[in-house]
Amino acid sequence: MSEKQSVGIVGAGLVGCLAALAFQAKGFDVTLFEMRPDPRASSEAKRSLRSINLAVSDRGIRALKYVNEEMASRVLEHVIPMKGRMIHDLSGTKQESQLYGLFGESINSIDRLFLNKCLLNELKNVTVKFNCKLVSVGNVHTTGAKAFLEFSTLEEGIAKHEFDFVVGADGAHSHFRYQMQKHMRMDYSQKYVDMQYMELYIPPVEGADAQSKERFAIDANHLHIWPRKDYMLIALANGDGSFTSTFFSPWKVIESIGSELEFLEFFQSSFPDAYKLIGEEGLRYAFSHQPRGSLMQVAVNPYTSPNNRAIIIGDAAHSMVPFYGQGMNCGFEDVRVLMELIDSNEGSAERAFEQYTGARKGDLDAICKLAWDNYYEMSTKVIDPLYLVRKKVDYFLGKYANGILFPWIPMYTMISFRGDIRYSDAVRLEKRQTKVLNWMQYVTVGTFAAVAIAKAMQVWQRR
Repeated sequence: MSEKQSVGIVGAGLVGCLAALAFQAKGFDVTLFEMRPDPRASSEAKRSLRSINLAVSDRGIRALKYVNEEMASRVLEHVIPMKGRMIHDLSGTKQESQLYGLFGESINSIDRLFLNKCLLNELKNVTVKFNCKLVSVGNVHTTGAKAFLEFSTLEEGIAKHEFDFVVGADGAHSHFRYQMQKHMRMDYSQKYVDMQYMELYIPPVEGADAQSKERFAIDANHLHIWPRKDYMLIALANGDGSFTSTFFSPWKVIESIGSELEFLEFFQSSFPDAYKLIGEEGLRYAFSHQPRGSLMQVAVNPYTSPNNRAIIIGDAAHSMVPFYGQGMNCGFEDVRVLMELIDSNEGSAERAFEQYTGARKGDLDAICKLAWDNYYEMSTKVIDPLYLVRKKVDYFLGKYANGILFPWIPMYTMISFRGDIRYSDAVRLEKRQTKVLNWMQYVTVGTFAAVAIAKAMQVWQRR
């Protein structure tokens, strides 16, 4: 590019920060705007229990490395590997490990706020403006004029900024998206799942060495799940020895609990070991003070404006429920895909924006559906004996038969550990593999039935 083109990005969350780093690395002049105050400031550093902990997997890691290998290394040195699920039974006395990877692969736990601060600290050559509330987005449907963003700010009042390109990465309730919709024909839908979530906290072991594994009350290298069919509890480790725990339930369940005492009784009967880990005081505080979060899914088409000067990415374009651990990973992958389109178009962001919806829509629809469906697996299927048998067969074929007899890759492996496989391709391959597993199940059941009938006939004939 003969002279730097400018990019304005709305939203300094995880995806917005990575997008800013990516555009800056491509030679664009980048300004990043955020409605909230700087989370790194001491007054904003209070630990938030509103957001579900993050599981960084291969797609997110690939995107971080694509933008900057050294930056990725600095960020990833703080993660805690999780090699599988740890299933806690109703008695509170039995735990069962269910490994994720075929060959020891792990997903990685990290605190959302901590990761956000890490990425903000990497923005050395990017202008970042906090306390800027988006008012309007303009010139995204006409050619010739630069796009502009208007903000309400504490210092300047209404401030207008012009850019060659503008990016919305301001989350599921995106105001950037709402402003785009005023100027174009955009299909938009949102769907709430009948589920609330409440954040809880498992403290580090008191008196344990801050650098030892003993600081963790339960195994740090697993994602812990207490599946109870209609509701469930999960917990992910933090670097300080604590765990961020999340209670998911239908709204009617939490709304039927009318007092702290009832909440304690519910927890003690449903999650007896977690009850001890969190503690009575922590549960009382959570019931009285923690907000109940809603879970929703957003679908949009297209993601770019008519003049290819504006685009939405991350949750602004495809908010999903958190049950596949792909929200952030998918948002980071958005950034990588967009940057690769810029590369393939010889640095033209305009042509990349034009091609982005076609390149990404099928994959985003696929992962949103997978995330929606995966709650049932986490809350119910993980304790179903037939499911566990099928899972073992699936993983056996993936480990020992893939590429020998036929291609075979378990779905979880494709989504979490194979960022080179598109989400939509993973869904297509899984449908074929499910048919094979169903056939194997029918043959096995039929064989056992035939043997049983033959044995019965032999006994009958001897009489």
